[in-house]
Amino acid sequence: MKKREFLKQTALLASSAAIMPSFMLSCGDAVASPNKRLRTAHIGVGNMGAADLKDISSHAKVDVTVLCDVDANKLAAAKKLHPNAKTYTDYRVMLKEMKNEIDAVIVSTPDHTHAPASMMAMDMDKPVYCQKPLTHYVSEARAMNKLAKEKGLVTQMGIQVHSFYDYKLATLLIQSGIIGKVHTVRAWSPKNWGYDGPVPEGKDPVPETLDWNLWLGTSAERPYKEGVYHPGNWRKLMDYGCGTLGDMGVHIFDTPYNALELDVPRTIRNECKASNGFGYPENNTVTYEFPGTEHTTETLKWVWYDGPGAPKMHEELKLPNAESEMSETEKSSDGKEATLEDKMSLETKVTGEGELPEQGAMFIGEKGRLLLPHFMQLPKKIVDGEYVDISAEIAAVEKANNMGKPIRNYESEGPKHYHQFVDACLGTAECTAPFSYASRLTETILLGVIAGRFPNQTLHWDNENAKFSEEEANKYLEGDYRNF
Repeated sequence: MKKREFLKQTALLASSAAIMPSFMLSCGDAVASPNKRLRTAHIGVGNMGAADLKDISSHAKVDVTVLCDVDANKLAAAKKLHPNAKTYTDYRVMLKEMKNEIDAVIVSTPDHTHAPASMMAMDMDKPVYCQKPLTHYVSEARAMNKLAKEKGLVTQMGIQVHSFYDYKLATLLIQSGIIGKVHTVRAWSPKNWGYDGPVPEGKDPVPETLDWNLWLGTSAERPYKEGVYHPGNWRKLMDYGCGTLGDMGVHIFDTPYNALELDVPRTIRNECKASNGFGYPENNTVTYEFPGTEHTTETLKWVWYDGPGAPKMHEELKLPNAESEMSETEKSSDGKEATLEDKMSLETKVTGEGELPEQGAMFIGEKGRLLLPHFMQLPKKIVDGEYVDISAEIAAVEKANNMGKPIRNYESEGPKHYHQFVDACLGTAECTAPFSYASRLTETILLGVIAGRFPNQTLHWDNENAKFSEEEANKYLEGDYRNF
């Protein structure tokens, strides 16, 4: 079944009865009331879904109303925490039966189910918080953006660091022109969500606690193999995840992509091993060329490295001697003494040329470079091979934007992105990673993932018509949806 046919069916299901939300939840006309509460439905409550559930439910005005998961053990664990919530195994049944008792939907499934579940919820006029990457296919990202826009729905993609201090600071510094116009971004993660091994043979008994048919969802039917798919390895596999680029890439791309106000790239090239068609390559070097913006030169080059050993060393990634080029103390933005550890991670406090943070991004501009470690560390400016004190620039940006003091505690900072979504649904805030933004970021990511199927070949992307010049690549922009 083609994607468009599946979406037509879910639309018919959604409209089979009148839908009357408890209050208006569109972005533009929601009106705040101190008595409003948000009734949430959670699709996927294990692993990352459990974290999403925890942080959404930590908002004082949220009532967790329904929980849905294909794994009975995960569902039971979530039910213990929210005993008043109803439980379901099939999100389609849940949405149909509970549509008049819920106000917003949180989708925390493997990537291949993001769009089917989110589109069905949005067809029912429900705001959606969907984990990253937004979708599994480029066509889905565009469809989700289009539907959210047509219905005026509150939406948010789950990239929590988007709301963290250091990333907002880096965005504002870049846009202030701290290193001039940017011509190159280099970003990296040594994480390995790839699989170069053989396709597993045979099958294992499906655990009694797992509905394997529902886990597969719209993806092709495949026999169950213990330890290969559920619960943790699906990101490596083409039918379900999007590799390291679709996992850590979304987080690490987010700040440079947002700061430079990029659209989608013109060309994409992935230097990697040929895939076996089952798992993603384990090491990828993806080079994008973007059209320029007011923050970049005429074009922008973006290089992404992932997998063991990433990144490949390059002159533009070379660091100064971390200990000799930084004073032991600097002034913080509030004028108090701040130790070197406040300004620089221990990982980069080394002799020699210094070590790159394990994950991060480097902006290369006309007036220097800006290093942004991942995560919860201040950006650092480098000019002519030496670190430059930017405390005055940081203080000015903090003051101009009422940023307050940096807080580097994930337990307190993590819920902010979720609470922003809840508050937007209640009419008191706006989301900073809505599908209008998330769909473009996701499309960029997915174009690099597709390029991994064509090693060392440059692909040319037609943004207006949403297709490659290379016809053989276009078949990967969408996939067949199984009728399950």
